[in-house]
Amino acid sequence: MERITIPALSLVVLVGVSGSGKSSFARKHFLGTEVISSDFCRGLVSDDENDQAASKDAFEVLHFIAAKRLAAGRLTVIDATNVQPEARKQLVALAREYDVLPVAIVLDVPERVAVDRNALRPDRQFGAHVVQRQRQQLRRGLRSLKREGFRNVQVLGSVEEIDAVTIDRTRLFNDLTDQTGPFDIIGDIHGCRAELEQLLTTLGYTLTRDPEGRAVDATYAGRTGVGTEPAGRRVVFVGDLVDRGPDTPGVLRLVMGMVASSNAYCVPGNHEDKLLRALRGKKVKVSHGLAESLEQLAAEPEEFRAAVETFIDGLISHYVFDRGNLVVSHAGLVERMHGRTSGRVRAFCLYGETTGETDEYGLPMRYPWANDYRGRAMVVYGHTPTPVPEWINNTICLDTGCVFGGSLTALRYPDRELVSVDAFEQYYEPAKPLQVATAPGRAPDVLDITDVTGRRVIETATHGRLSIRAEQAGSALEVMSRFAIDPRFLLYLPPTMSPVATSPIPGVLEHPTQAFEAYKSDGVTELVCEEKHMGSRAVVLVTRDDDVAEKRFGLAGRGAVHTRTGRSFFDTALTDELLLRLRAVAEAAGLFEELDTSWLLLDAELLPWSAKAIELLKNQYAAVGAAARTALPAATAGLESAVAAGLDVGDLLARTQQRTANADLFSAAYRRYCWPTEGLDGVRIAPFQVLASEGATYEEKPHAWHLSIADRLVAAGPTLITPTRRLFVDLDSWDAGTAWWEELTAAGGEGMVVKPAANLIRTKKGLAQPGLKVRGQEYLRIIYGPDYTEPANFDRLRQPKPRPQTLNGPPRIRPRPGVPGTGRPRRTAVAHPRMRLLSFGPGVRTSRPAPLDRIRQTNFADAWR
Repeated sequence: MERITIPALSLVVLVGVSGSGKSSFARKHFLGTEVISSDFCRGLVSDDENDQAASKDAFEVLHFIAAKRLAAGRLTVIDATNVQPEARKQLVALAREYDVLPVAIVLDVPERVAVDRNALRPDRQFGAHVVQRQRQQLRRGLRSLKREGFRNVQVLGSVEEIDAVTIDRTRLFNDLTDQTGPFDIIGDIHGCRAELEQLLTTLGYTLTRDPEGRAVDATYAGRTGVGTEPAGRRVVFVGDLVDRGPDTPGVLRLVMGMVASSNAYCVPGNHEDKLLRALRGKKVKVSHGLAESLEQLAAEPEEFRAAVETFIDGLISHYVFDRGNLVVSHAGLVERMHGRTSGRVRAFCLYGETTGETDEYGLPMRYPWANDYRGRAMVVYGHTPTPVPEWINNTICLDTGCVFGGSLTALRYPDRELVSVDAFEQYYEPAKPLQVATAPGRAPDVLDITDVTGRRVIETATHGRLSIRAEQAGSALEVMSRFAIDPRFLLYLPPTMSPVATSPIPGVLEHPTQAFEAYKSDGVTELVCEEKHMGSRAVVLVTRDDDVAEKRFGLAGRGAVHTRTGRSFFDTALTDELLLRLRAVAEAAGLFEELDTSWLLLDAELLPWSAKAIELLKNQYAAVGAAARTALPAATAGLESAVAAGLDVGDLLARTQQRTANADLFSAAYRRYCWPTEGLDGVRIAPFQVLASEGATYEEKPHAWHLSIADRLVAAGPTLITPTRRLFVDLDSWDAGTAWWEELTAAGGEGMVVKPAANLIRTKKGLAQPGLKVRGQEYLRIIYGPDYTEPANFDRLRQPKPRPQTLNGPPRIRPRPGVPGTGRPRRTAVAHPRMRLLSFGPGVRTSRPAPLDRIRQTNFADAWR
């Protein structure tokens, strides 16, 4: 049995005469969705798969579908005769356009077999001469298939061989998506062996030396004083190991040894490419440090030079690691080329892209591809020396000019920690200063209208891929542009909290039992019940010093205190004063120092409710209460007089008296959450979760940790910070949780929120609901109106409702709260460029209809992992 191996991402072209069995072969070895048949396309455009007059349109459709599949990175199989060179030429061009390998599988059956098969098919009565002509064309083209551009050609010369063959798919050499790290990615070395050894030692690697004392390998052993670190770190070299520096052979010896022992990966740089050609005797210009490498290698044994040649020749243009989240290439790589293989991809990886112009130093001006990069993968590269590494749209250049007297830099992945060692000396004079003007391009902080309009598909860390329609983004952009604060301060916009399902227990609409049972069905038994403050949801961004906001977020100020919809609670003066007080409290609590941060992002409630909702209270709640207290007592008095006069209005009087009592309860309900404030006097903050700080987010910290932080803030600022009471429960203490809820609501409290004690938690069904609110009966009068407890209204409200959806379910009116919005804080914490955050800000702010709630649920910047 013969086995054919094809790349997992390729364009497979079946070649064979009519009747050779191509369609049967395709059905046997490939998915139906992977195969594009010319006959099927003829049927699409003419309703007749054998209508040869429709061939031109059919092949346009075939090429269009194939292009879409290849663009998406899908293996594609072309089921057509493909015996003519002109037909194959178009397919090879298509493969090159999308940087995939074209594969030809030739089914070269005897002519008589094909003729006999066609004779058995009523729709193939075109005569043996057609098969004869096709076979002649096939035979003439067999020897030229590789010259045409097919990298892999397989010829099956008999029916038996076709029936017996099996097809194996192999990953491309650049596909290391199963290797998740952690990695230490090292920038351009250029023969600086001593600095490389020092950097490896600093990173925690132990060098292995040969009998002559030369470093030949390095194994990760951990860094002292760092704490527990994951084992198995490996190095990834971004290329340009050679030229210019004092010890190119020493660098090669160490890197080759690490790669051979699986302690490192290496991609080639343009200097390795040129050195390889020189070693093979090709005519190259000996410049840019090549002379030094050739001179140093000439002093090495022939076996070593041969090993160097073999090593460089085997280097892969780029690697894709960690499920597609990390790409390493010498000169960077645009997203459409990630994981692809072609001469064009290799050239980009080695040399990058230029504008076609030269600068004042006579050097080519490089096109700033990173400025326009929007891919989800982090791209780490070198090639262009820069004084310090800078993140640009989830890309970073690690060439910090060690050979020019700069430094040798490594990026620890996924930590995003940069580690550098200074060059011992300047070994080579640069052709131009390390930092010069580049070709014009969009600055990372400039937002283009196309970044926030039109239909987009984003990839989130918690919900996979989500599509955002143009009208959703447009309405969100309009609202944000009119009402929200500067999006550079909008790191998090929380969605609404989901209530529990309606309770069947008599006398209540919501009850803790439904929350406990919902979590139990998801396998979550350790819970925390948190007091629900009746205030306004507030997100607090507070900085440690006045200059932090400008440096870190590009905006002057002390931070922000904004609503769930992105509006500031107060004017600038009051906001700055409140943030100054919060800064003092956080400093006194020791949070800035403990978390090693210059800023904090807190999820909180701002009290009282009237501080934000005074107009709502006056115009809606107070108006209803005042009208009821004015009209109903008068109506009651009139009805009492009517009853005294003997009129039969007793039932109406009883209903009116009950409505009067309900109106009093309604007024009392909203008044509990209002008290007078003057400026900031009377304003209080109730934090319950630390969202992010510099370099970290905290959604995976248990709620006990978050609440302990809140307690420290209360202790440090009791006149400003309000405590959040809580009770931890499990399967054996549901009654205690219910009793505590009853106590809270009986005392006039809104109720409580039930959450998984572990915070972010995944179950067999997906992400568990981050929280379920359970509100008290009197508070619900504010929601449903004064008379909602009347039997007719109560029964209608208690109609069975679906259990709150899981975080993986389809979006409904009720948005998914809490955890889905961690993406933007996470990306801010690890210093993603602001353009990548701003481009998704408008999608977060939406109105309440279900389609727009979906945007708020993701908090959008979650797309940029």
